[in-house]
Amino acid sequence: MEKDVRISKRVSQISKSAIHEMTRLSKQVEDVSFLSWAKPTSDTPEHIKEAAIKAIKEGLVGGYSETTGLLKLREQIVKKLKRDNTIEANVSQIMVTVGAIEGLAAAVMALIDPGDEVILPTPTYSTHIRQVIIASGKPVLIPLIEEDNFAWDFDAVKKAITSRTKAIIYCSPSNPTGTVFHENQLHRLAEIALQNNLMVITDEAYEYFTFDGHRHFSIASIPEMRKHAVSCFTFTKTYAMTGWRIGYLHTDEELIPQISKAHIPFAICAPTVSQYAALAALEGPQDCVEAFRSHYLATRNTMCERLDRLNTAFSYTKPGGSYLMFPKILLEEGKDSITFCKNLLQKARVSTTPGIAFGPTGEEHLRLSFCVPEAEIHKAFDRMENYFK
Repeated sequence: MEKDVRISKRVSQISKSAIHEMTRLSKQVEDVSFLSWAKPTSDTPEHIKEAAIKAIKEGLVGGYSETTGLLKLREQIVKKLKRDNTIEANVSQIMVTVGAIEGLAAAVMALIDPGDEVILPTPTYSTHIRQVIIASGKPVLIPLIEEDNFAWDFDAVKKAITSRTKAIIYCSPSNPTGTVFHENQLHRLAEIALQNNLMVITDEAYEYFTFDGHRHFSIASIPEMRKHAVSCFTFTKTYAMTGWRIGYLHTDEELIPQISKAHIPFAICAPTVSQYAALAALEGPQDCVEAFRSHYLATRNTMCERLDRLNTAFSYTKPGGSYLMFPKILLEEGKDSITFCKNLLQKARVSTTPGIAFGPTGEEHLRLSFCVPEAEIHKAFDRMENYFK
């Protein structure tokens, strides 16, 4: 087809999202078992919903908040960062955003010029790659070492750095692999960033969901990284608030006004009602977060047990965090992950996500989500066992 001259080059070079395409196709099939959506099936805790209702009734949510977010919310975020991330912050270093994703987008737009190179691991969350492209930057994808639990290849990172390299973006715990990058790895990454005067932009959406002794580590807690890190967090995963679209970022206070220049045309401010809900999330009981984590641990173990029974079809690395995993497809038809997942959907009525959506080394894999009831996992794997027979 002839190129549509109405569309910008930066958008036209982005391929259709395999994640959203599978969602669209799944809606055309009856009685689908969904293992493809990276959103909690749990409802938002009651005390959070009640706080939002109270704010609505009191007439607090009909207008814009400050561009950077409600002061009370930013004050609570400062306390949370010190308590849970060992990050010393103040309110002038915080911006409340429309989920972590808008914070990431605003940061990329503020930091990346056309032609700048940005290093990302592969596999990685596909939206990070697209954000760099939309900013007219160049994504430089560095394969993770799958045999070593998807660890960073630091020699490859060093070799990839050029005079145009501006930043490194990563997600930990990882979407899609569930890898929790160890503190030692992130200290090494920080050393590379500091030696080459690079920014590090992080997506820490799954920070509370770690298992088996793995611990989340925020690179911004390294004092030397204070001026070199933009750390993006979200309430949407932690408190089952994906539809509320509320997150925040932390960075050097000199950068906040610059990131605001991108944040304002994207969003003006985060939804005010969601900010009051987020405030209640931080001020209220935290046992709901542990309940979610315990549930994900149980469902992860269930999914691993079911995968063990399909060891001629899949191999996998047990995820140390998030609620996602990334099995390798061992079957010949798995070399094309999109076709493989479409067949699984149409013939077995199981919705999964093609690995190619997460970068070139994602091919021959598929992403599975275990933030679902255990019954849904069993239903999906019963169908897959019958299909592979």
